[in-house]
Amino acid sequence: MLPVVAPVKNFIFLCALYRLMTRVTVYSTKNCPYCRMAKALLEQYGVPYEAIDVGEDAGAARKMIELSGQRGVPVITVDDEVIVGFDAQRLSELFGPAEAGEIPDVLIVGAGPAGLTAGVYCARKMLGTLIVSENIGGQALESWAIENYMGYRMITGEDLMKKFEEQVRTLNIRLEVGRVVTIREADGVFEAVTLAGKTFRARALILTQGKKPKKLGVTGEEKYLGRGLSVCATCDGPLYKGKRVAVVGGGNSALQTALEMAKIATSVSLIVRSTIRADPVYTERLASAKNITVHTGAQISALHGDTFLSGITVRDGKGGEQQIGLDGVFIEIGWEPNTEMLDGLVTLNDRKEVVVDVNGCTSRPGVFAAGDITNAKSKQIIIAAGEGAKAALEAYEYLSKR
Repeated sequence: MLPVVAPVKNFIFLCALYRLMTRVTVYSTKNCPYCRMAKALLEQYGVPYEAIDVGEDAGAARKMIELSGQRGVPVITVDDEVIVGFDAQRLSELFGPAEAGEIPDVLIVGAGPAGLTAGVYCARKMLGTLIVSENIGGQALESWAIENYMGYRMITGEDLMKKFEEQVRTLNIRLEVGRVVTIREADGVFEAVTLAGKTFRARALILTQGKKPKKLGVTGEEKYLGRGLSVCATCDGPLYKGKRVAVVGGGNSALQTALEMAKIATSVSLIVRSTIRADPVYTERLASAKNITVHTGAQISALHGDTFLSGITVRDGKGGEQQIGLDGVFIEIGWEPNTEMLDGLVTLNDRKEVVVDVNGCTSRPGVFAAGDITNAKSKQIIIAAGEGAKAALEAYEYLSKR
């Protein structure tokens, strides 16, 4: 006869048993930050998994594409279910623990350089700190090489954000993975609701959710996303070894991506809408690249292909068009603020950025902001980190007065 177990303990036991019995496989590439976060989330939930590097194993890459219909990582299989991308919501639904009920002092939305730095400063002030973010690392994760962050001659975005995360995890900070879709204030307490339906509360709020990639605005874009169209070259680049690709954009990120892809692809077409606006260090390297063709004053007007992208039409400033056959396109045309969930909570400018003063204070008492989501003129990792520290100190002062 089995012993009688309290309902809560029985539930926890069944959840742990489910995790152990479920077969989970993660198809990933070596430098994919979202793959790393998917693995970290599974490890946080105590879920055993098999990791397969499709950047090194062509046969495994073909199997992944057959299973998912995607030429992008990560792809996660949970028994017979196929999960495309870093879907923190679905992983939390399958394996996540119950929501904690305690109300912390500070809720930080976003875990890029600004959010993680704010978390460290809040913890050092002995504030109860909760960070909720769709990913850990933000935009910085997608940088091939960072050469202007003090203390490092050169470091990848993923490696730098790993160091940020490691420091955060040594402190008393609760870190939750989830996509925040609504933020509101009720009776002096701030609430953030995630796509999975979880609600997190705190007495002060720091907004650091950064930006999201801009879209091309071309018919069929959603159809080919993950099927030849990518917004993360560090994730999906290895899957295009020996193939023909295009990179869209004329800034530092676009040139970095074109130069990195030129090392593994047979050819790279760089599509620049107006003129190249990158730093001289990148334009000099571009001039010496043998397999990069630059199309200035041009933009993609059409995408072609059946299941997967197989070509593009490029239109120049005079209306002339040219078709280019290729296997993949990497979009590097800039970013836009993640502020759609604020819905009147704080004042935004005409670019949808959060308006802050010199100390990171917003138009609403108790709400602070830092990083690329704000109207700060320069968007740099080192600036975002500094602004995150300032916002945390302001939050501490606000809570101290209350």
